Amino acid sequence: MVKLNKIYTRTGDDGTTGLVDGSRTAKHSARIAAIGRVDEANSAIGLAACAFSDENHRALLNRVQNDLFDLGADLATPSENGDFTPSEMVLRVVPAQSDWLEGQIDELNERLEPLTSFVLPGGSEAAARTHVARASTRAAERAMTELADHDAVNPAALAYINRLSDLLFVLARVLNDDGRADVKWIPGANR
Repeated sequence: MVKLNKIYTRTGDDGTTGLVDGSRTAKHSARIAAIGRVDEANSAIGLAACAFSDENHRALLNRVQNDLFDLGADLATPSENGDFTPSEMVLRVVPAQSDWLEGQIDELNERLEPLTSFVLPGGSEAAARTHVARASTRAAERAMTELADHDAVNPAALAYINRLSDLLFVLARVLNDDGRADVKWIPGANR
């Protein structure tokens, strides 16, 4: 359980921040950039959920937001030996979290007609906000893969963030009247 009595600590005034293992790193490091992008995606998802009228969709994104805090904790816990086994003291994203996302994607996708064109990120307000969250999730994924070029990243965390953007895309289509209100891309329409 996390307990925060005081929000400011002054320990980051030198441009560093603490990681779960007690080490400190620059606030502009690839690790902190990835954690920050995950936080941005989580915030965009929270904003999208505010536009939902369906409680089930809101609950779905609430669970995702909780998982994204797990993901942030995972990224804030470096692994020098490449071991990403969760324990009582180390919170890691696990494959079951991506499996759950896949189940949600499959369930939502059953209601949709197959795509015949790319869709523009718009339609209803709820769908547009969900597309913003999807794009933000893709930015988090890029930051995580950049980190993975230099330091070990949990493969289950990378799979999770990739699958999450898929879920958000499908959910945005559902929010657009099960795809009927999707705004289709018309290649070269304005030449």
